[in-house]
Formats: sequence, C-alpha cells, structure tokens
Amino acid sequence: MGLRAVTARAVLPRAGAALVTAGMVACAGCTSGPAGTHAPAAPATGALASPACSTATAASAGLSSVKTAMISTRGSPFGVAVTPDGRYGFAAADGAGSGSVIDVLRMAATAAGRPALVRSIPVAGQALGETITPDGRYLLAADGNGAVVISVARAESGAAKAVLGVLDAPGTGPGVLSASATEVATSRDGRYAFVTLEYDQRAVVFNLAGAVRRGFGRADYVGAIPLGQAAVGMAVSPDGRWLYATSEVTRAGQHPVGRSAPASGSESSAAAGPPARTGILPGEPPGTLTLISLRTAETDPAHSVVATVEAGCQPVRVITAANGTQVWVTARASDDVLCFAAARLVSDPSQALVAVVRVGEAPVGLTAVRDGALIVVADSDRFGAPGAHADLTVVDVAAALAGRPAVVGRIPAGLFPRDMTATADGTVLVSNFASGQVEAVDAATIP
Repeated sequence: MGLRAVTARAVLPRAGAALVTAGMVACAGCTSGPAGTHAPAAPATGALASPACSTATAASAGLSSVKTAMISTRGSPFGVAVTPDGRYGFAAADGAGSGSVIDVLRMAATAAGRPALVRSIPVAGQALGETITPDGRYLLAADGNGAVVISVARAESGAAKAVLGVLDAPGTGPGVLSASATEVATSRDGRYAFVTLEYDQRAVVFNLAGAVRRGFGRADYVGAIPLGQAAVGMAVSPDGRWLYATSEVTRAGQHPVGRSAPASGSESSAAAGPPARTGILPGEPPGTLTLISLRTAETDPAHSVVATVEAGCQPVRVITAANGTQVWVTARASDDVLCFAAARLVSDPSQALVAVVRVGEAPVGLTAVRDGALIVVADSDRFGAPGAHADLTVVDVAAALAGRPAVVGRIPAGLFPRDMTATADGTVLVSNFASGQVEAVDAATIP
C-alpha cells in the first residue's frame, strides 16, 4: 500500500460559515498490515496508538453480488434516519439555496423491494444530521443552533403541520461562528436532545420533552458540553448511560489521554515531494473522542465530561456496536476506522483503543450490520483525491479485533457518501450528498 499524492482539498461550504484548514503533511506513524488492516505497535497492555494523518488507503475487491438501489432526492442529502419499525426513512436534503427539505421514503415500497420517495417536508435553515427518538414519535434534524422537531406520524401520513417546532440555543457572542448544528442524538427515554455545534467547540443540550409539552422557547435550553474543535459526531450507549462525541482537532485544555503513533521517517519525507493533503496542518493535533455522562449532561452539561481520548486524525462520526461494548469512530484524515472498548473508556481510557483498520479515502459515516459482525464505512472521497473514488468499505469485526486482515471488500456508492443508518432487517441507507441520492444496500447480500 503506497502513498498517493493528494492535491488541494477545499472544504465544502455550508450556511453561515466554512471551516477551512490548509497545509501539507504526509502520513506519519502508520504501520499497515496485510490487506488493509492498520495495526500500530501496541505496548504490553495491548492498547494501540492513535493513528496519525495519512494519505494511504486500503486496496480491496469489489463486492459485485451486493444488491443496492439509488433513490433520487430533492437536494443534496446529509442525514438519514429510519423509524424503529423500519417502514419509513427520512433524508435531510439541502434545497440548493431555497432552504432544506426532509424527504420521506417508504421503505420496500416497490415490487423490487426498494424504497420510494413519497413526499418532502420543507424546513427553514439547513437541516443536516438526523435521529428519531427511540419511541418513534419524533424526528430531529440538526439545524441552526439546535434542531427542528418533526412529528413522525404526520410526516408518514402527509398530514399538515408536521414540523412541531425548533430547539434553539442562545447566541455564543461576537467572533464565534454559529448556525453550525451538525449531528443530533436523544436520550434513550426521549426526554433530552443533544446537538453538536461544529464551529462552537461544544454540544448543546435541550429538554425535548418539555418543549413538546409546553411549546418551544428559551426554557428548552439546558446548557452546553465543552468539546474540541469541529465537534461533529454523537452516539448514545444502548443502556442510556453514556454519550460519545467526536471532535476533529484537540482544543487547548482538553488534555486527551492515549498515545499517538510515532512519526515514520519514510512517510514524513514525502512532505518534501508532491503535495500531500490540503486540509491537514503540519503537526496537527489528533482529534478526540469524548465520553460524557448522559445523566449529568441532562442537569449540569458543563461538568458532564468523564474522559477524552485521542481518536486519530479528524474523527468525524461515532457509533456503538455489540450491545454497546464497542465504540467505532471514523478518522477521516487517517483513512481509518477505530474501535474502542466501551468498558475501558470508563475504567482506563488510555488503554481503550483496541483495533484500527485502514479503509478507503476520507471515511465519514458508518453503521453496524449483521448483529454487529460487520461495519460498513462510507469512504466519502469528499475532496476528490486523485486516483481515489467514493465507495462503501465492509469491515469484518472479529478479524479487526484479532489483528487480522479485516477488509471484506467494497460496495459501489454515489458521490460523497456521508451519513448512514441501518434498519433492523439489514437495509442500510446511505446519503450520497454530491450526487443527490439515497442509496439502499441489502446487507444480507454482503458475502
């Protein structure tokens, strides 16, 4: 697996602001095993090093037998969500300057079993990441400084006034970018909502149950959880105790634990040759995964952070798997997917990183399928790296945890696959942002 030169990567614009970093650096400290498994040297305790920035990706075979279907959306889709009963899916799509829409998909609507777009619900602002409350009643889409809240039943039936209201955090003061809500999660009881504000170094907390009961207003806002720079991904543990959040770059004062992979002379020397990757600063600090006490976050979010660990170069999404015992993170500028042991994040966070697998170019979204036996990763290629392409990489979890070659193969995708979710019956929905499509993948056909 050799290094590939990557030319300028421009950050795609979003409403209100764009986060742009510049510079060139080669992959440093990446030790690659066979067939795409990335296994940095581990100390005697078995913990792995957080991978450095990388321009090397894993080669893998195409999985031509996997059944997929593309559904055109009304704009560029970002977040995707599926109801607990698997009957309806939702895609938050940017309406190209005319606000956003929530596209409503009826799953398995056609004779061939593919989803169909049945209606679109207009929303103000720029709706991005999505989630549905565990009881299936409310769809939340990150928007502005919070989230828009939609009645799932009204969205499914096409009834009027599907948009119930907007959760909105107070302004953050002059000189601080706002309107950067990116991902959203809710507590397992559906009473509280959590939204990452990408450019504000925090996640904001709302009393969702109170907002729905009394009407939306200032009283909904609970407070903010301090995070690192470019706070994006979030996930809640199945037992409802923990909230996990990613930040692309460590913030001064965060002090993450863990150890970074040492610089590699051969790869560091590549910085003197062709341009590596714009968007990575020389000496850029690692990104982080933050462990948050969910119950504390509901009442005292400013003091809810339990631990912060290094999580590769620009980590952007996080999920749980294997009944919450595993926490998986995509490190976009490491071209890796990382697995942390959930129990160790609580008891010994510096020893929590247990697997690192090299995947495709600029991984973003990910989801677990086959009862957690496989992880599907969206290799976004969002910056158009020469010689790279967007696809979905399939990772064998057992092989990854055993340190064996873990990449099963790749599934074709549209342009810039971004967010992912999976239904209980194994259908994976992927938002192909730049090609204006939602992709449905039948996970049961993955060999």
